[in-house]
Amino acid sequence: MNSFGTLFRITTFGESHGPGIGVVIDGCPAGIPLEVATIQAALDRRRPGQSELTTPRKEADQVEVLSGVFNGQTTGTPIGLLIRNQDQASHDYSHIEHAYRPSHADYTYDQKYGQRDYRGGGRSSARETAARVAAGAVAGEFLAQHGIRALSYVSQVGAVAVPVGYEQLDLGLIDSNMVRCPHPETAEQMTELIRQVRDRHDTVGGLVTGVVLGVPAGLGEPVFDKLHAELGKAMLSINAVKGFEYGSGFAGTLLFGSEHNDAFYTDEQGQVRTRTNHSGGIQGGISNGQDIYFRVAFKPVATILQPQTTINDQGEEITLAGKGRHDPCVLPRAVPIVDAMTNLVVADMLLRARANKA
Repeated sequence: MNSFGTLFRITTFGESHGPGIGVVIDGCPAGIPLEVATIQAALDRRRPGQSELTTPRKEADQVEVLSGVFNGQTTGTPIGLLIRNQDQASHDYSHIEHAYRPSHADYTYDQKYGQRDYRGGGRSSARETAARVAAGAVAGEFLAQHGIRALSYVSQVGAVAVPVGYEQLDLGLIDSNMVRCPHPETAEQMTELIRQVRDRHDTVGGLVTGVVLGVPAGLGEPVFDKLHAELGKAMLSINAVKGFEYGSGFAGTLLFGSEHNDAFYTDEQGQVRTRTNHSGGIQGGISNGQDIYFRVAFKPVATILQPQTTINDQGEEITLAGKGRHDPCVLPRAVPIVDAMTNLVVADMLLRARANKA
């Protein structure tokens, strides 16, 4: 419902145009160094209005730490984080009070609850993901104590794709451009495509690639809570996500078993490694010590500033055009959300792994 995780568990609250949004983090171990600036830095990467490619809604997204942190460290008690909304333009949504926007959650929320908050989509708005990003920053600090780091980047916008794998990229360049693509030449093409799409009042989707470095072998639960299943659930819970694949993914179906199998060997340090990594660092639902990598597919943003045919809550056919402030492409701002959800999954699995052995 509104909670995620087993031991490292979060519950988010709030709506897009309400007083604020926030998250309660339960299960974070005590003694983790944590500064407000760390959480704020993550939120600044997700916040609206950060470049010409994003919605011009102006939200500072200043986080307030309500509990669970003292003298720069986590206390082991629930961590409460609050982000107040400041730039709500609810009047931009008065035209959809009784209308069902194509490919939005308007109709389904009406069917589920018998009512809905039409102001920016209320709880269904991607504004809720700011709370996840704040929580993910906390999880990231916990993982850093164990040498684990999650990174993600935009690897495709429309038909414009990065031509090489993550191993051949300098991931330190992710934030060097506003599209968050570490391949400079491709980033320029992506930026130009998004500008063109924005100027014709349309939207475009694409792919975000996630990478997790430093994960030890043994994380993940058998059968239902497999590591890749939890990552898939986490990513598919993000607004606008249409697909998830890890390792070789769907392309792996084109290989024969003799080509796809990852052969084991022992390296010079005595560590068990694999010569290839088609498995994406996960075998049998459990991490094998290799890099974990995956791809997340995002659809084009559903709100377009063009007339579309739809119906209202009386079943009458109407013509509706989007209004307000929206992203022509969600991918640049989705990168920190993917990072956050990855952190939350791996942090939870790391805690759960402590109970697996005597």
